[in-house]
Amino acid sequence: MWELRSAAFARAVFAEFLATLLFIFFGLGSALSWPPAPPDALQVSLAFGLAVATLVQAVGHVSGAHLNPAVTVACLLGSHLSFLRAVFYVAAQLLGAVAGAALLHELPPPSLRGQLAINRVRRPPTRGDEQECRMALESNLRHLDSASSSDRGAASLGSPALSIGLSVAVGHLLGIHYTGCSMNPARSFAPSVIEGDFSAHWVFWVGPLAGAAVASLIYNYILFPHAKTLSERLAILKGVEPEEDWEERDIRRRQSMELHSPQTLPRGMTE
Repeated sequence: MWELRSAAFARAVFAEFLATLLFIFFGLGSALSWPPAPPDALQVSLAFGLAVATLVQAVGHVSGAHLNPAVTVACLLGSHLSFLRAVFYVAAQLLGAVAGAALLHELPPPSLRGQLAINRVRRPPTRGDEQECRMALESNLRHLDSASSSDRGAASLGSPALSIGLSVAVGHLLGIHYTGCSMNPARSFAPSVIEGDFSAHWVFWVGPLAGAAVASLIYNYILFPHAKTLSERLAILKGVEPEEDWEERDIRRRQSMELHSPQTLPRGMTE
């Protein structure tokens, strides 16, 4: 429970709340029917993608800028944060999303706000929901894989914020005409709370969370496994205060792996 006594932990939780509030406010705001014409898919996709990119750049160094319960679940499964921090992050994200939607609900006139761009399946919740789950899983897989890849410090290339924002925009361009394309349960949850409409709402949780879990397991345990031991993973999950030499040990392990990788051996030894 040492995290609860940390000022950095409190700042990180507040950053998740504030950033998710802004993300929902600007994202949903772009989907309202402002005159002279309703927004098109490109406008909404760019608005969501640019909002994510901007907020990742702004608060990524404070909290990691998850802004999404599915991202938090992926990081939890990848042993990047404790269970306690994950719970606080998800709570902050949901509260921030509802606050952003409530603020947006009060500003424009009723003729413009409609139902706050609430997500819906386009057919009765039977076979169509299964298809939506698959689509949300694949879209979220791309998003979470991009987010995980950009979290590798010096191994990353380019702008992590931009790559994450573009992955969100691509996902919207793919699925926006089907359900509104929410890869973020908080984005679906907020307008549903404000409007009191939870029809087929489970789809927008199951799809992204399942995609997050699959993406995290594939990336963190198959494509790019960490050098942490099982005891270190359990300590991170429990929120045990980290030892000072954890990071140093991880660096030494990576250096050892690089020294013994085929790419670093002389040509004669690899043939």
